[in-house]
Amino acid sequence: MIVFNLDVMLARRKMSLTELSERVGITMANLSILKTGKARAVRVDTLNRLCAALACQPGDLLEWRAETEKAPEE
Repeated sequence: MIVFNLDVMLARRKMSLTELSERVGITMANLSILKTGKARAVRVDTLNRLCAALACQPGDLLEWRAETEKAPEE
């Protein structure tokens, strides 16, 4: 499964979800869907805006994990 490491990048950039929402023009609800892994698809335009706001590469946000693998405890 593909995991969105949005909270990791937010912590690295010392940015809140609210600030990211304002910078990229994506609702808090939609960012929360990405953050919790409930999203089924992500538009390339959305990924582009997130990368621009967080000054990162798509690979910094996306990670593939085997279905049986647990998310690391943070």
